[in-house]
Amino acid sequence: MYCAEERPRAVFGASAHARDAHARAAAQNRLAVQLDDPGLDRLLDTWPVARLATVAPDGRPHQVPIVFARVAGVLWSPVDGKPKASGALARIRNLRAEPRVSLLLDHYDDDWQRLWWIRIDGRACTVAGDAGAEAALRAKYPQYRDVPLYAGEPLLIRIDADRVASWRAE
Repeated sequence: MYCAEERPRAVFGASAHARDAHARAAAQNRLAVQLDDPGLDRLLDTWPVARLATVAPDGRPHQVPIVFARVAGVLWSPVDGKPKASGALARIRNLRAEPRVSLLLDHYDDDWQRLWWIRIDGRACTVAGDAGAEAALRAKYPQYRDVPLYAGEPLLIRIDADRVASWRAE
């Protein structure tokens, strides 16, 4: 099981090797134009929603929208007080059994010259609270003034990126 003690190096701002691999992958597809680093960073810091894909026990993908914040190259998402189905969340059960995850941020527009996406593949674990992550989530989402940051006991999903791929229309 993947836990905080086994953290891989963060891709964002910490690993030139991962950024080079991202550039090589984009160069292999002539139709793909990757987002530049400042654009990628800006979107990761400001984009309001992403889709988190986990692997269910039967191997099927399970995808849900999440809110997230980035702190020191790590992505964080709370199990917050927004309404949810009762019982243990599938995303939590799934990532505890299989830590490989994928996160997708994207933008659709009727003007297809404005399309883009970012996919982050990595490993996730649950953490019982993190002061830096909590502060970043509250700063990014003013809704947390009215909605509890946690549904019960503090629980965050921590995502450490192994690979980042992006595309934008040209």
